[in-house]
Parts: sequence; structure tokens; C-alpha cells
Amino acid sequence: MNYYVLVYWAFIYFLLLIDAALLLISAIGVVQGRKSEYARHNGTKPAPRALVMIPCRGIDINLNGNVSSAMHQSYRNYDAVAIVDSMEDPCINVLKETGIAIMKSDGRKGGRSGKVRAISTALSSKKGYDIYVVLDSDVRVGRHWLSELIAPLSDRRIGISTTFPYFNPISGFWSRMKMVWGFVGQGLMESKATRFGWGGSLAFRKELIAGRKEMKYFGSMVSDDIAITRIAKAKGLGIAYCRNAEATVDCRESFGTFWEWSNRQAALSIAGSRRVLYYGLAFYWSNILLFISGIALSVLYSQAMLVLLLPFAVGAAKAYSRAKDVSVGTLAAFTISQFIYLANLIVASRMKSISWRGRIYDISGEPERLYQVEPR
Repeated sequence: MNYYVLVYWAFIYFLLLIDAALLLISAIGVVQGRKSEYARHNGTKPAPRALVMIPCRGIDINLNGNVSSAMHQSYRNYDAVAIVDSMEDPCINVLKETGIAIMKSDGRKGGRSGKVRAISTALSSKKGYDIYVVLDSDVRVGRHWLSELIAPLSDRRIGISTTFPYFNPISGFWSRMKMVWGFVGQGLMESKATRFGWGGSLAFRKELIAGRKEMKYFGSMVSDDIAITRIAKAKGLGIAYCRNAEATVDCRESFGTFWEWSNRQAALSIAGSRRVLYYGLAFYWSNILLFISGIALSVLYSQAMLVLLLPFAVGAAKAYSRAKDVSVGTLAAFTISQFIYLANLIVASRMKSISWRGRIYDISGEPERLYQVEPR
């Protein structure tokens, strides 16, 4: 057999093997995503007392509506507090309009980020609660959000109960791109192997961060959700994904704001685990290779090679099923997103710091700052 023919067919079989592997991964994700792993709130058990902590800095889109949504929950046994760095912050007047309790972050609590310091302040000064809930100020929630989010914590094997947002595109192509980008997070949540605590909407029992060791470790991190996730995993506790508690983040993005945000998210994910980088590079390189090869080979050789586009078609179908505002722009955003994800990973792998709400944070030591449970 001619050497070039041998290489050609070896390449074809290699592509088909990748194709089958990606389809299998997609099938597993669909099956796991449909499973109901945790009991939902049924209203019959006593409701533990909860505190919803909302760190605030600056004015987010629809800040009034976001905070108000947290204050009008069907769950009754809870309080909500907004934590700010300064009582001169522009968000103060908006927060006062909602009637939410406001407290100032305590600089003595340390914390490598303003959000970590704000949460540490609330945990230290408000101890009379069974459940603590973190909610970002740019997140809007439904009326039953808190009930759904807290319910899985009745299982003592669960350390964190979390959800993931729907990025609602208000206007512009890059807002739609952010919506599609966020579907990756939803997919990761559907599998236990890749699940994580999302700090925008996350609940945990008071025992999770109760000791000096946990508080010290938590304060040493830039990312609150990475810290909480690691503590839970180190204690052998699971993570519950509450899709029924899905939150909404309104977004109005330009290319510049989207690019900064997506690189920051990728950098924080890599800081949490380098496996995200290696898995992501392999996955998106494979997707792009199949996409380009499928189109090229179907034109130059045989239309049968369109089979290589099946993973792309499955991914596009998932994106359409998750999108609440379907349009041609959604398909365009999904197509470009494969290249964007790969670029984010490459750029983020070299990042030593991130910019977050006007401040610069060093994340270079984050992967090594591991949490270990004290031996008993």
C-alpha cells in the first residue's frame, strides 16, 4: 500500500475515534444531566435558619431587582445582609432602597479579595445560623431559589449546594456569546466528576467553615468558591447541583468586557485545578480538528465525512435547548465559542494575576495553596 494512502487512512480512523469518544462524552453528559440526585424541598421538614450574604461593590445591572429577589423568598426562616467595603460605595443608595441590612466589611479579617473578606466578616460576626448562603450582587433569583438550594443540605454527606446561572443577553452579539459560554459551566455541573461550587449562588452548613484552620485557609484565597469547594472535598463531602435553583445574570457585553471576563473565569478555573487546562485543551482542540476536517473532507473526498460534524451538531443542539432566546446568532456564537474557549485556556494558562471589579489580584500561587484536613 502506498505510504501516503496509509497515512491518510490512519488519519481518517484517528478522526473517527475522536468523533466516537466525543459523542460518548456527550451521551454520558445527557444521561447524568437528567438524573435527579437529590431530594427537592417539600416543605414538610423544619427549615434551618439561614443567612444570605451578598457582597456588593459598585452598581450591577438591575442591582435593585437582584437584591430584592433575594429578599422575597418562599423560604421563611432566613435573613439577608449586604456586605460592602465602604459606606461611601455607589451601591449604598440602591441597597437602602431595597431595605436590606447593610454591614461594612472588616479589614482585620484579612482576605486576599474583597469578596472573601466580606464573607469572612459575615461568618465571624453572625454566628447564629445553621446555613450560610453566598449570592453575588449581579445575580437575580426566583421565588423558590433558597428553598431549592438549601434542601440538599439535609443530607449530611453533602457539603455544598450550588447552581449555575443563565447569562441573559440584554443586547449585542458578545452578550449572546457570554450566554453560550456559560453553557459549558452548566455542562460541567451535570457530572459529579467535574462539578464545583459556583460562588454566585452557593449554600453550606455552618460546620463547613467553623474552625480557625478553615477560616485561615478561606482568607488566604482569592476565590471564595475554589476555597469552599476544596474544603468540602477535603472533608469527603459531596456537591449538590440544584438546577431548579437556576439563577439569572443580565449581561450587556462588548468584546473587551467579554474577553476580560472569559479569560478571568478560565484563569480561576485553572487555579482551582490544572486538570481543567489539560482536559480543556484536549477537548477543544479535538472539537476544532473534527469541525475543520469534517467540512474539508466532505468537500474534497466524500460527503460521508460529514459524520465528523456529529459532535458539533450535538453541541449546537444542546446550546439551542438551553437558550431561552434562540436565534441564528446563537448558532454563530456556538460555532465561534469553540475557538474562544481554546484561546481563553491558552491565555489564562499564562496569567499570573486577574483584574476583578477595579482591583488586581495575584493568583500565581493559588494551585499550590491546598487545603488538608487535620489528622484525627
